[in-house]
Amino acid sequence: MYFYIIELEHIKMKRKQVALIAHDNKKAELVEWVEANKDLMSRCTLYATGTTGRIIEEKTAQPVTKLKSGPLGGDQQIGALIADGKIDLLVFFWDPLEPSPHDPDIKALLRIAVVWNIPVACNRSTADYLFTSSLLFGDYERKLPDYKEHVGRKL
Repeated sequence: MYFYIIELEHIKMKRKQVALIAHDNKKAELVEWVEANKDLMSRCTLYATGTTGRIIEEKTAQPVTKLKSGPLGGDQQIGALIADGKIDLLVFFWDPLEPSPHDPDIKALLRIAVVWNIPVACNRSTADYLFTSSLLFGDYERKLPDYKEHVGRKL
C-alpha cells in the first residue's frame, strides 16, 4: 500500500513543460515573475525564445532550453513544440501597445496554442492564476482535440 501512495504522488507531481516568451518591453516583468515563482519554476522544464531565455537563466540561475530569438523563428519553434505535444503551458507576456515586425508569427503561435488546447497566460495576473491552480502539478489530463475529420478531408 505504501508503494502505491508514493507512485500516486509521483503521478501527481508530473513535471510541466513551460514555454516562456516576452516582448522587449515585457522582459523585465516576466523575469520578475519567474523570480517570484522560483520554487514553482524549479519543478518545471523551461523553454524560452533566445533573449528571454538567456535573461531568465542569468537572473534566476534556472536552466532554460533556449531557442532562436522570436523574430528569427523562436516563436515558430515554440509553436512546433506545442504541436508535437512537448509543451504543457505557454506564458507569453506580449505588449499590446507596441507594433511588432513578426506579428504574423505571434498570431500563429497563439493560434496553435488554442488549436492544441494549451493554457496560455498573456499577462502576470493570468500567469498567477495558472501557477496557483491545484491543477498545475495535479493529475489533470488536457483534452486533445480530435482532428481526424480535418486531416482526412478530401480537397
